[in-house]
Amino acid sequence: MDARHAAPGALRERALVPVLVFLGMVVAVISSLGSPLVPTIASVDHVSLSDAQWSLTITLLVGAVATPTMGRLGDGPHRRRVIIGATAVVLLGSVLAALPLGFGFLIVGRGLQGLGLGLTPLAIATARDALPAERSRPAVALLSITTVAGVGLGYPLTGLIAESWGVHAGFWFGAIISALALTAAVLVVPNAQGREKRPLDALGAVLLAVGLAGLLLALSEGEIWGWGSSRLIGLTAVAVVLLVWWAVHELRTEHPLVDLRSLRNRVVLTADVSGLIAGVAMYMLMSMVTRFVQTPSSAGYGFGTSVLVTGLVLLPFSAASVASSKLVPLLARRTSTALVLPVGCAVSLLSMVMFLFARNSLWELFVIMGVAGLGVGCTFAVMPGLIVSSVPAHETGSAISFNQVLRTVGYSTGSVLSAVILEAHTPVGRLLPENSGYQAAAWLGCAVWVVTAVVTIVLPRRGAPARGTVTVDEELLMDESIADAETAEDSVTAPAAGPAPR
Repeated sequence: MDARHAAPGALRERALVPVLVFLGMVVAVISSLGSPLVPTIASVDHVSLSDAQWSLTITLLVGAVATPTMGRLGDGPHRRRVIIGATAVVLLGSVLAALPLGFGFLIVGRGLQGLGLGLTPLAIATARDALPAERSRPAVALLSITTVAGVGLGYPLTGLIAESWGVHAGFWFGAIISALALTAAVLVVPNAQGREKRPLDALGAVLLAVGLAGLLLALSEGEIWGWGSSRLIGLTAVAVVLLVWWAVHELRTEHPLVDLRSLRNRVVLTADVSGLIAGVAMYMLMSMVTRFVQTPSSAGYGFGTSVLVTGLVLLPFSAASVASSKLVPLLARRTSTALVLPVGCAVSLLSMVMFLFARNSLWELFVIMGVAGLGVGCTFAVMPGLIVSSVPAHETGSAISFNQVLRTVGYSTGSVLSAVILEAHTPVGRLLPENSGYQAAAWLGCAVWVVTAVVTIVLPRRGAPARGTVTVDEELLMDESIADAETAEDSVTAPAAGPAPR
């Protein structure tokens, strides 16, 4: 009897990592569906391009707002219910977006799909709790880059489906994979055992939701409203005040939505700050490349590619980011985990430099995106390990969710920065920017990656580790024997120069 019961349990454990990775990839692909389809949506639903852009913006807004609350709920005993419930909502949103019910229903559906952006942190927390250490470490690293890899995979899929069967077919594809993900989650995701139920910080959730929504709305609408408009300045001011109020509240409440005190730990602070800044640089390059390759060659640059070919340019980014999850442990063993983040930033900087000086052929852009995927993948693969090794187990979901929110803010900022710079280099009366606009944006992207690298080097060396936590090397190295031998030498932790943060 015990053997018969043990076999299904062992099978579910073996299937857990593939299911969690599939769940993360589904979320990433669905979240990227809106971007390549914006012009088509505007044409099919007879709305302006600025209105059609909301098919992407609303997903981002809902995801940023929902992620921290889902992370806190997932840290309690109801994690399985939260994962299954959120996946079901994503499926419902996919169906609404796919049905030809009009632009309003499309926007509602895309908003419901945004709830899925909060699933990746819950998947990481599940992998940490449900798997033995030797399996959870590579799983956490792989799950961290699913959001990056899924974007590179989602663009060509979207282009192929839309060009072959129309805009609604792309959302039907999202509904099908959402249904598969929901079925797999019901069958495989385990219950969270021994988790204490904690009260939800409702005020903190509202303050963060409204503050983030206002900030992201200001970023997304700045080009339309005007960056000096009173409406934009007022909205930004209100958003900042609400976020400051939220931070003060979180530091004072007994059960915060996000434990900001963990930022006293330099390792957590490094992961969060570098995630925010790296997100800016990553989306600057992706936004520039997708726009550059679609520009007609009559502009003096660009290749006039279709949505499908544009998506294919991003495939090397996706493939290289996945491959980086295998490279990270090798790099950590041969050097130290302390160097993985700055090395990833250096590789990403190289891709931005290549875009500056070698973008005259389409094959060069394929190479550039491959190099970028390798660098970004290394950078993002390390971050969850930094957080997981530095916070208590019951704070994992919340801490990683907050890191995901900061990445989302970084993505939005990077997309806006590239658009603003290109707009500034667009002559009056013309629709397309001059080639110098891409030069200026790329130089700024280089500066952002340099700042990120400096942050990853300086911050960890200025503080001591939290008491009772394992080192980052112990958390990330896949080979236990090597980890035991090299932890003392390769630890990212600096000498204790002050009191322990926790």
